[in-house]
Amino acid sequence: MAKATTIDPGEAAHFGRLAEDWWNPRGSSAMLHRLNPVRLRYVREAIDAMWEVDPRDMTPLKGRRALDVGCGAGLLAEPLARLGADVTGIDAAPENAAVARAHAAQSGLSIRYLAGEVEQLVVGERFDLVTAMEVVEHVTDPTAFVAALADRLAPGGLLLMSTPNRTQLSRVAMISIGEGLGMIPRGTHDWDKFLTPEELTAHLEAAGLYVTDTRGLTLDPTRGFVLGADMRLNYLLTACRAES
Repeated sequence: MAKATTIDPGEAAHFGRLAEDWWNPRGSSAMLHRLNPVRLRYVREAIDAMWEVDPRDMTPLKGRRALDVGCGAGLLAEPLARLGADVTGIDAAPENAAVARAHAAQSGLSIRYLAGEVEQLVVGERFDLVTAMEVVEHVTDPTAFVAALADRLAPGGLLLMSTPNRTQLSRVAMISIGEGLGMIPRGTHDWDKFLTPEELTAHLEAAGLYVTDTRGLTLDPTRGFVLGADMRLNYLLTACRAES
């Protein structure tokens, strides 16, 4: 029996319309471009800690497979490839996958991009690193989505996620101000679908993973996005599967 999809067609269409502008740092995805360096710092710290990598190593993911779920046009997948990983990116919007393929080719990077959802990957295909950044708040069933991510994680693997917290601050900052003033494309977020760290942790634990780190992501007026203890706006999370 086929599994029910976790893709929201309306969400996929919304992001598909943004595809051609995704790599423009001053375009509709400008906020993601500002956010990406902080996400990459968190990813690198998690990689170094998990696999005891020398921080000076330029290719800490060499010999490892990475899956970026909800990859958009490749803002995270391309850096993962440069870190040495064999990368697969998958996105619900075919338009995003197409733009991602074209940009990777222009950048001289070999990345496998797929259109669809994580549930439709080949049965038994596993990855050392799975990332799902700003994605879980857009799916129809977060429990099933997280279970699908966990199913793709190899024993001893690393799952990294980021998502907005469901607080009054996130409602005001991301929707009232962010979308209201055009800094984020209108209609990007549904506040009722945001997950608290406790809710996301519960989903991960139900999927057989354990959380090793949760870090807040805030916007500082002078420094831009920064990592810290304040999780009221957004947060990043690390989860692992025990060695089998």
